[in-house]
Amino acid sequence: MKSFLLTLGQLIFSLLMYAMGTVFFGVSLVPSLALLFKVWSWSSPMQPLLRLLFLGMAVSAGFIIFGLTLILVVGLTRFILGLRLKEGVYSIFSWQAVKWAFLGTLYLLINLTFMDFVLLTPFANLLLRLLGAKLGKNVQINSKLIFDATLVEIGDNTVVGGGAIIIGHIVERSRLKLRKVIIGSNVTIGSHCTVMPGCEIGDNAIIGAGAVLLKNTKVEPRSIYFGVPAENIRHRHAEAEDAQSQS
Repeated sequence: MKSFLLTLGQLIFSLLMYAMGTVFFGVSLVPSLALLFKVWSWSSPMQPLLRLLFLGMAVSAGFIIFGLTLILVVGLTRFILGLRLKEGVYSIFSWQAVKWAFLGTLYLLINLTFMDFVLLTPFANLLLRLLGAKLGKNVQINSKLIFDATLVEIGDNTVVGGGAIIIGHIVERSRLKLRKVIIGSNVTIGSHCTVMPGCEIGDNAIIGAGAVLLKNTKVEPRSIYFGVPAENIRHRHAEAEDAQSQS
């Protein structure tokens, strides 16, 4: 019975999220459709080939306008509703879990449609700030896999490499666990590495490409972490040198 209720709840929630996506996409498409309608009317006296050229450019520009509008609509919705996640352990049927799923859906609306076009631009930082992340100055974001933005803090001049995963949640034994991810200043997060909930990364640290920081890992300032699971390679080298000196 419990399994049936869980499946039913997931189905109902999924349908609600589809409906929400329809509304958000529909609202965000209005400026683009207005532009397309304007160009369609304006180009009516033109030769067919020239008219198709202008309509093609209008469709392309409309896609960019749609994406930027969607960022504002999604971000302002989160901001106006004041939705933020709180650290803790929650039932998957709790209000915090509902908020987590809702905020995740808001981000996925952009992640799956337009995020690739704003990486390494100020619009990526704007989106994450609107979704609740705390970002310092000159942060460079080259990954669309930064989830649970209200639990993410990144300091000045930090670089997040392509495909890096930063995530503030984990589900264990049917419990949703939410923890902050705090990244200092001048940090390099390598491409395709994973930073899990509860991690704290000190200033000037380097997380190597493909490394996996397990949950609640504390990375010392100026340290270098590599591997799966990630370890401080300076400690590893020191231990190797000690072993050689003893042999």
